[in-house]
Amino acid sequence: MAVIAPQPSRARPSIISVLWDYMTTTDHKKIGILYLLTSVIGFALAGVLAMAIRLQLAVPNNTVLVGQTYNEVLTAHGALMIFFFLIPAGLFGFGNFLLPLQLGVRDVALPRLNNFAVWLFVFSAILLVTSLWNGGGPGVGWTFYYPLSVTQQGTSIETLMIALILNGIGSLLGSANFAATILNLRAPGMGLWKMPIFTWSIFATAILQLLSLGGLTAASLVTYMELKMGLTMFNPAIGGVPILFTQFFWFYSHPAVYVMLLPYLGIAAEIASTFSRKPLFGYRVMVYSLMGITLASLLVWVHHIFAVGLPQSWQFAFALFTLIVAVPTGVKIFNIIGTMWGGRLMMRAPLYWLIGFVFNFLVGGITGVSLGMVPFDYQVTNSYYIVAHFHNVMMFGTAFMVFAGLYYWWPKMTGRFMDERLGKMHFWLFMIGSWVTFLPQYLLGLLGMPRRYYTYPDTNTLWNELNLISSIGVLFLAAGTIVMLWAMFASFRKPATLGPNPWGGYTLEWTAASPPAAYNFAHDFPRTFPTERPLYDWEQQGMKLKPVDPASIHLPQSSFWPFSSALALLITGYGLSHGWMNSGFRSLPDAINTIALYGGALYLVYSLFRWAGTFEYDVPVHHHHLTKYNNGFLGMAWFIISEVSLFGVLIAGYVYLRVTGNAVPPVDRPAIWLAAVNTFLLVASSFVIHQAEQDHHKHKYTRFRLGLFITLLLGSLFFLIQTYEFVHFGSEVDWRQNLWTSCFFLLVGLHGLHIIIGGVGVAMAYYQAMTGKIDKYNHGSIEPASLYWHLVDVVWIGILALFYIW
Repeated sequence: MAVIAPQPSRARPSIISVLWDYMTTTDHKKIGILYLLTSVIGFALAGVLAMAIRLQLAVPNNTVLVGQTYNEVLTAHGALMIFFFLIPAGLFGFGNFLLPLQLGVRDVALPRLNNFAVWLFVFSAILLVTSLWNGGGPGVGWTFYYPLSVTQQGTSIETLMIALILNGIGSLLGSANFAATILNLRAPGMGLWKMPIFTWSIFATAILQLLSLGGLTAASLVTYMELKMGLTMFNPAIGGVPILFTQFFWFYSHPAVYVMLLPYLGIAAEIASTFSRKPLFGYRVMVYSLMGITLASLLVWVHHIFAVGLPQSWQFAFALFTLIVAVPTGVKIFNIIGTMWGGRLMMRAPLYWLIGFVFNFLVGGITGVSLGMVPFDYQVTNSYYIVAHFHNVMMFGTAFMVFAGLYYWWPKMTGRFMDERLGKMHFWLFMIGSWVTFLPQYLLGLLGMPRRYYTYPDTNTLWNELNLISSIGVLFLAAGTIVMLWAMFASFRKPATLGPNPWGGYTLEWTAASPPAAYNFAHDFPRTFPTERPLYDWEQQGMKLKPVDPASIHLPQSSFWPFSSALALLITGYGLSHGWMNSGFRSLPDAINTIALYGGALYLVYSLFRWAGTFEYDVPVHHHHLTKYNNGFLGMAWFIISEVSLFGVLIAGYVYLRVTGNAVPPVDRPAIWLAAVNTFLLVASSFVIHQAEQDHHKHKYTRFRLGLFITLLLGSLFFLIQTYEFVHFGSEVDWRQNLWTSCFFLLVGLHGLHIIIGGVGVAMAYYQAMTGKIDKYNHGSIEPASLYWHLVDVVWIGILALFYIW
């Protein structure tokens, strides 16, 4: 294939210019690097906290970390590793950098939304840090089980809840963006069955996030609202069911294991093919396995709570599902081994990490299957056997593939190799350290040592020796981390001289320069994709890449306003975490919290309208779409899946409470006639905004603008009537004493929040229409705003049936 010369070196930019570049960039590669950099920092911090934990547990009756301090360190370690390392590194770090490159396109479907999502991720971590000096760190574990999460003193739990919600919003937007990119922006001629396996893994993971994250959001939201207002589904004092929290939480948090796995299985397949000099073994079976894992992982969450006393039919069903999900996972591992079998293996650092992953993950998977056996699960639940198992899967399973991916794509990202000796030293330190650290924990769990305890007596058989060995193992892991960081730093001591394909890879990213230019490719691709290995196929067929003049390539404009909008949410989130709507100005902290809450909300609206008021491209550009839908519509369509998931989880919880007789409606419910008026207003507004869209397509711009205005008017009337109903009904009842009333205000109030969000979206489209930002060439945000407004209307009809009629 044609060789692209590396970019000429330039003068080193200042720190300020680099920061401004990353704040305003729409370049998917820089956003991917920002995710990876933040994830590596999260991994390093979580590793330091892990060392502190093992230092405390190295000997019995130790006093290095005791009580609440130990709980806070344990919580921070778990939250950082899961939400700020394993999930974002694979899905959004490698995914952002590589997805458009592997698809042969110039960027993701929604580049500015991509910037907004990454800064929400960064700012959610920063918000969590603010709890350290304002209420103390959360000390409830990364699972924040109920009722522990509502009984701990301070504001740290509220901060954790808001941080998780902001992180989740960014994650959902990023996932919808990826799904829209894959369906709408592949290179001409690349069918879905010709995409690289890593791209398939990102697609599967994005779908899984959209389907399942509503569980964690629901758990976080209800916990937050109970802390702030007493609104709850979980409080047994008024008939709530605490185990509902656990159901909500694990509905996401077990699929999250596969969110942390699927991208890395894709990385493993890419490395296996490249370093074996062979095509993937069973490409289609691997794709089916990825999608099978996505489906099956949604049916496994209850095995985390076998010990709470579930009916035997539930135990049998979810034990069966636990065994079933192992099948496509095992098929993927078999495919990876089959790809390497008989190949001309290039024993370089990425392959070492891959082989280590296969071995470690097999052990972790087998121990996971053991937890599907209900009697055995009874014995080891909440013991160190569980700690060893999930670290076996995640730490020296999937985390090995984070490092494999870094060593594999580092030449593409930087134009430089990392030192092979350091890479292998890093591998062996981690391989030895992982087993020395966690194998003793399997034995400790079988010997009865409980997890989450900060100390233990010195009289139990082998506890002292096994804990000491486990703590020594952490030193190997720390040394390996230092070697990795040094290898990364040392690589920059050499100039970026590598060509586009230093490993001899087969997918499209290996035709771009190393590192890639802002426009990714200075060439067009042939429109024939015989297999998922186009570079090999084209070389065999004698096909060449067609050069393109970079001056003819137009990219999205950089913009400050997505970053500004994310910053506004950080400020608002701080106000929501440490204050509330009635905080007032009684003291300086209250004044700061109040200003942050209301000032941040106003700043958010201002930033969003400034964002809406700028064109994505500085010149009219022809957009390459594979479907009849534009990117904004398709992105919103995927995002709506997550909204359906959120309402679905909460409604399922309410229906359960209602059917079991726990949530009994009061005699005087809100008036049905008022709800009927509101229903008429919302349904009418849906017809009006739909007609406005049709008027836009027909270039009837006056009627189009009038339709948007009437939609806003109808939505405002709905909100005013709903507010009146809330104030009137709230003055007559005490939601802290009646579970049905609490559920009513939770779900109807959440819908009201969506009315506000949808109204802002329609108002942004109206602003674009009034300022000339929407015309026959530029559709602005009208299509996603309209689609979201229809969602709000459909959800309201469900709420009407559940709360006003049933």
